[in-house]
Amino acid sequence: MQRLIQDIKTGNFNHIYLLYGEEAYLRRQYRDRLKTAIIGDDSMNYHYYEGKNISIGEVIDQSETLPFFAEKRLIVVENSGLFKSGGEALADYLKEPAPAAYFVFVETEVDKRSRLYRTVSSGGTAVEFGAQDENTLKRWVLGMVKRENKKISEAALEFFLEKTGTDMENIRREVEKLFCYCLEKEVITEADVDAICTRRLSSHIFDMVGAIADRRQKKALELYYELLAQKEPPMRIIFLIARQYNLLLQVKELEGKGYSNKTIGEKVGLPGFVAGKYVAQAARFKREELRGALERCVETEEAVKTGRMNETMGVEMLIIKCST
Repeated sequence: MQRLIQDIKTGNFNHIYLLYGEEAYLRRQYRDRLKTAIIGDDSMNYHYYEGKNISIGEVIDQSETLPFFAEKRLIVVENSGLFKSGGEALADYLKEPAPAAYFVFVETEVDKRSRLYRTVSSGGTAVEFGAQDENTLKRWVLGMVKRENKKISEAALEFFLEKTGTDMENIRREVEKLFCYCLEKEVITEADVDAICTRRLSSHIFDMVGAIADRRQKKALELYYELLAQKEPPMRIIFLIARQYNLLLQVKELEGKGYSNKTIGEKVGLPGFVAGKYVAQAARFKREELRGALERCVETEEAVKTGRMNETMGVEMLIIKCST
């Protein structure tokens, strides 16, 4: 990423950039920054293509057309899927593109074995934007808070990130809501976060499984009915409950091997400030209980898919069995 930032800063651009990875917010941010840096607001020499039905021939023709009263022509190609399959002709062309043509490719996933990826990574600049770690997200949020001349405690910040997750676009939206809610306040508290920030679905499932672990059957069912009221499909709820039990089983096994919360989080893909909560929740189950719950999830899903059980009632029965 440092090379990309340096190119934008100095104006010394490569002819080909590939921005990829799961963090959509950063992909879009650097796509727009490159556009502004390369051609500014010159719409005559800017071409944008999106989707899997892009005509490679048209893209090549555009790049071969001399720019109109300018030195550069920028072509942005987004979500094309060409870095997974079908990009061979474009790979051949990009080995020696038109001198005035500049390309920015933006993709969620790429196949690093593909010819197009190998061509771009060897002749251009490929930058992966993965999910950001806990410290990076905290610094980012604190920077936004500081620019608003506000303060937030460490506890409130961690509670905020627990609610929002690690998706930066979602964090940005929730921060803006929080600033509007705390317009007249200098210090943002946990109560403010709880009052205005939207809970992720995974947090709701975490609480539901916690209620099951504590044998608080009524509370677990209440949480389930809340999800139904929010139009969450029962089959998705089954999937998320199964995912939660699977995570807890992994966490319990890793904790049994003596790993720290931070290492456990890294191994199962959880932020460090969340991993500790999973370790605590996993401690409330025996391994056999977690395996048994996973088996019940599979059985319930099979019963629903084969028509032997209504999906809404299926999840209800699953919760009752696991919390009895």
